[in-house]
Amino acid sequence: MIRTTIMADPEVLDRLRALARARGVSLAEVTREALESKAEEYQPAPSCLGIGASGEGGVSARASAGRVPPR
Repeated sequence: MIRTTIMADPEVLDRLRALARARGVSLAEVTREALESKAEEYQPAPSCLGIGASGEGGVSARASAGRVPPR
């Protein structure tokens, strides 16, 4: 593991410390779990979307003008 420093609002730290005490674990353990949970949620945006330009405005509006709405 790599040691790092974070900054957090005092109220957030108080809640995390209370959670750690209630679970009988360290503040570091609760923080690692929260970071891991947040990292698992991360979904990078596809890099292939929006890379081309037609040079014309209103293309998507024209493309959807003739579509039949879904049922």
